[in-house]
Amino acid sequence: MKVPGAAELVLAPGVVHLDEPAAVYEAMLAGWGRQQKSRLLADGTVEPRLALVRRFAEFTGSRPWEWTAADVEDFTASLMSGKGRLAASTIRGYHVTLRLFCDYLLDGRYGWVGQCDRRFGAVPSQVCHDFNTAAHLVEYEGRPARRPFTYDEVQVLFDFLDDRVDVVARSGRKGALAAMRDAQMVKTAYAFGLRRRELCFLDLADLRPNPRMPAWGTYGAVHVRYGKSSRGSAPRRRTVLAVPEFDWVVQGLAQWVEQVRPLLDPGARQELWLTERRVRIAVKSMDRRFAFLRAAAGLPAELTLHCLRHSYVTHLVEFGYPERFVTEQVGHSYASTTAIYTSVSDDFKTKTLQSALRRVYGQAPDDVREGR
Repeated sequence: MKVPGAAELVLAPGVVHLDEPAAVYEAMLAGWGRQQKSRLLADGTVEPRLALVRRFAEFTGSRPWEWTAADVEDFTASLMSGKGRLAASTIRGYHVTLRLFCDYLLDGRYGWVGQCDRRFGAVPSQVCHDFNTAAHLVEYEGRPARRPFTYDEVQVLFDFLDDRVDVVARSGRKGALAAMRDAQMVKTAYAFGLRRRELCFLDLADLRPNPRMPAWGTYGAVHVRYGKSSRGSAPRRRTVLAVPEFDWVVQGLAQWVEQVRPLLDPGARQELWLTERRVRIAVKSMDRRFAFLRAAAGLPAELTLHCLRHSYVTHLVEFGYPERFVTEQVGHSYASTTAIYTSVSDDFKTKTLQSALRRVYGQAPDDVREGR
């Protein structure tokens, strides 16, 4: 029995091709696509990989059985030059993709080595090795400017959002409902530490009660059904509890669901965040909306919507919540990932050190108490 992606399944036997190299190359890509989909990898993973292989082949001007390690090095150099220089993590991802494709071609179960040898007198090789590909040296490779919001920046953003709702409503212009939706979406993203997709894909049924706080009604927790998934798996689910420090989100959600959202005439639609056309607001649309709001509030351009999630983690840690609780709230598989998100303030560090000194010595020295 042939495995998905085998050469015999994508190359018709006994057929003479007018352009044999092109036909074999396309069959390789088709076979690799089948192999990946048989592993239940999503189209969002498979298609970009195939596109990168095509891009690399176009760059080299040759077919996979002609590629060399020098081609990879030249390709990498092109990615690192000019104004469009790519991030190290992106280049490393490209290297991983090319390595996986070459591994597929060299695997004897798929028969590509024999096909190339018989047809062209040449065979593919592994062109990505430890000495010409980017190594993963540090846990976090994001831009250094990317950071959590400070408490003051969160307050500036929220004050601006509230004022904007009032200004638009008093002006009588169309858009007051959208302004209120934008404000509540941003606040909800922060109060529950949600990713952008998790936020946009919330439905009314995802609003849950917290048994410990019946006074919060159905707004004491949100059930995330579209969490970040591992490759080949369904989106991970989790329930995020509202915390007392962010209990203001309960009133805001209740106002949106019970008073404002009905004005959009949603009918039977279940999407929590609707546009004026009664469709779910898209992730890219929310990105654009947030960029506009952040700029209008006078905040730095490096602060994205995802930075509010970093702020959520940081602030929960500063509030004293245990590491395990924070990790489960944000849906991380490992505490080390949560630690990358954390960027506590100097004031928190000072207070933590004071607490430790009091615990060990009974009283903190004056220089620590005074922040020197």
